[in-house]
Amino acid sequence: MKLKKLMNDFLQDYLKQKEIEFSEWSVNVNNQEGFGDYSSNIALKLAKILKKAPIDIAENITNHPNVSGNIFTLSASQPGFVNFHISNDYYLKILNQIINESENFGKKKKLNKSANVEFVSSNPTGPLTVGHGRQAILGDMVSNILTWNGYDVTREYYYNDAGKQMRVLAESCYSKYAQQAGNDVKMPDNGYVGTYLDEIAEKIIKENGKDLESDNPIFRNFTEKEIFSNIENTLDSIGIKFDVFTKEGTFYKNGGIKNVLKTLKDKGLSYEKDGAIWFKTSSLDKEEDKVLVKSSGEPTYRLPDIAYHADKVDRGFDLIVDIFGADHIDTYPDVILGLKCLDKKTDHIKVVIHQFVTIKKGGEIVKMSTRKANFITLDELKDELSSDIIRYFFIMRGANSHLDFDLDLAKDESEKNPVYYLQYANARITNLLKRYDKEIVTDREIDYNLLKEKDEIALVKLLSEFPNKMDDVLHSLEPRKIATYLEEVASAYHKFYGNHKVINSKNLDLSSARKKLCEATKIILINGLSILGISAPERM
Repeated sequence: MKLKKLMNDFLQDYLKQKEIEFSEWSVNVNNQEGFGDYSSNIALKLAKILKKAPIDIAENITNHPNVSGNIFTLSASQPGFVNFHISNDYYLKILNQIINESENFGKKKKLNKSANVEFVSSNPTGPLTVGHGRQAILGDMVSNILTWNGYDVTREYYYNDAGKQMRVLAESCYSKYAQQAGNDVKMPDNGYVGTYLDEIAEKIIKENGKDLESDNPIFRNFTEKEIFSNIENTLDSIGIKFDVFTKEGTFYKNGGIKNVLKTLKDKGLSYEKDGAIWFKTSSLDKEEDKVLVKSSGEPTYRLPDIAYHADKVDRGFDLIVDIFGADHIDTYPDVILGLKCLDKKTDHIKVVIHQFVTIKKGGEIVKMSTRKANFITLDELKDELSSDIIRYFFIMRGANSHLDFDLDLAKDESEKNPVYYLQYANARITNLLKRYDKEIVTDREIDYNLLKEKDEIALVKLLSEFPNKMDDVLHSLEPRKIATYLEEVASAYHKFYGNHKVINSKNLDLSSARKKLCEATKIILINGLSILGISAPERM
């Protein structure tokens, strides 16, 4: 039985005995020494209802019959916390469980549930930038989190192959082509000027000559294919692969766009004004109506996105996760609203918004612009850093926080770099275990009760938290929390290792127990890093 469930069952039993109907409390890990391993705010919450002092309620709760057996004892502390002191025996049993279950410790069984995670979804108008990189890593890790927790996950990439951006891209490529062919052709307004188009134009000349007309479909089709191939290769280089690629153009061909427009019109939820088609969101508790189709005839992002999401809902996923950049924060609520108007289920759709990322180099922020081509591509970042470093640094801040990617720190091969810090902990353990097997060759029955030192117990407690951490991450879909937890584990291990001798031929029983503690730490580090898609090298 899970520890938190035991504690909540105890509190629920207290309320039942007192005939109190109440559910608004929490049980959380307590980081304050001397106040228990966990604490609950239940007494503080009940104070207003019972009109009693919180500390009196807390003390009364601690006198309630303990349903856990010997797993925990209770105490009360000001201003009214109920503290749970977990027995060392419980934690030591968990240690044995970690060893036995190894790579499956904390991992959920198959749920028979499916999840779709859409991420990156960058239009093939240029190489992926570091901004796309943050979303790529976040989406991949969210997918790993869901897989770890029992979901059958489909990774999906959706992009616009039918809009104005693609037309401008084709015109930009033709301009580059014509200029290389010796013709003075002006770049279109807001055209793409990056050198990647020079390379594509050069390929077109090599394969097709210099006499192509501007309306030749090769400038659209070949350019899209080349850029998207580059995008796939870039993602592959950082360990990211997709199961499904979906194009916006599909929903023009299969009638999905028309169906959205017809349904909204039939329900009186759209109208024409000034040559544009408007979504009547003001009648749906929104402040103002939103444009679906511009007066030019081009759709806004809202229209094809509604059709696309309707398709995803119809595919029957139990969970749909959209990883969006901050530029979608105003549009995605309208997409959800559009789905509701189509009578589609929406309560299983979860949207994760990430903020922008900037690159810091030499203390200066590097400015980026796709059209002006003064950006750092993900490929350029990969040329300077390993995939492990890139993946970790992109999730060092919560998705909702702006991220400064510090190139100088990322290149630092010292313990200041959190990636090296974690990987070094695993390498240190690996080396110690090899030394142990050479110096102490006897097999012994393990007595975990010999682990009594403060540093040992602290590490064991931290390792036992792994399943709870993964439960938390499943709800938040925030891989940063895994990274933070692993850093705490590594720190606790380094402290234990620095203060206590593991290999001691004069005390083989204690050595054997400490060896198992090291093995368990290695298991947790590897499990956590694997979810983040980061390697755990055995040598540094």
